[in-house]
Amino acid sequence: MALADGRASIIATKETLMARITIIGGTGYAGSHIADEAATRGHAVTSWSRTSPEQPLDGVTYRTGSVTDGDTLTAAVEGADVVIVSLSPRGSMLGQVELVVANLANKLAGTATRLGVIGGAGSLQVAPGGPRLIDGDQFPDAFKAEAAELGRVLDQLRASEESLKWFFVSPAAGFGSYAPGERTGHYRVGGDVLLTDDEGQSDISGADLGIAIADEIERPAHHRRRFTVAY
Repeated sequence: MALADGRASIIATKETLMARITIIGGTGYAGSHIADEAATRGHAVTSWSRTSPEQPLDGVTYRTGSVTDGDTLTAAVEGADVVIVSLSPRGSMLGQVELVVANLANKLAGTATRLGVIGGAGSLQVAPGGPRLIDGDQFPDAFKAEAAELGRVLDQLRASEESLKWFFVSPAAGFGSYAPGERTGHYRVGGDVLLTDDEGQSDISGADLGIAIADEIERPAHHRRRFTVAY
């Protein structure tokens, strides 16, 4: 729940209803943190990935298969209240994530199911009206193709049918398994502009990203919009 100072924290309520959540890429860094937080809150969480995790999380149901296959994707979304895509377009998935999201958009348009996509920070503006991170000289070349594809996914969602219920989340620039951080239970929410602290840093831990996504699932605040989260 967002607070007056732009911070957010978990506020558990008895009125919160259990949601059926499918996480595509639920064994990855972001996906596993989202799954853990949602399952801990009592939601019915199903993770889809190409392989089973070495250390399954309590309360999470695991399914395996390639979501680039249409039948697998149909099975993955069946009965879900919320579908979260947490896939990185790298390696064999480069060029595939936007196709997966396009297929999901076609399947879910006109339904009550919400589609959430975990994107990167590359498409965020460095300042209001300013250039994107990906367009800066300091953006690593190794991640440009990945960031560009996730940017196209966002454009694709913005151009989708009005009946598609979606949200797109850009974590802070310093988000990833290389900087796991700690669970604080707090975060700030922004729009299309990168959030930084007083020292110019942009960070969020995996656990706190999980909190932010679970909060959005329980109390929808972003309809057909991108938002960013950081400390």
